[in-house]
Amino acid sequence: MPIIIGILITFLVIALVLYLVQKLPIDSTMKQMAQIVVVVVGVVSLLSSLDVF
Repeated sequence: MPIIIGILITFLVIALVLYLVQKLPIDSTMKQMAQIVVVVVGVVSLLSSLDVF
């Protein structure tokens, strides 16, 4: 059960950060790069919580 809670919290944090990146007043290419970084960090975090790494 704690694994599921950790996964849900990670998804919520990723969604919140992606939403906040969309609200930033920066160039669209910088937004896209920031979104890619957030998604990659989120996937690595999920994989580490599942003990893949």
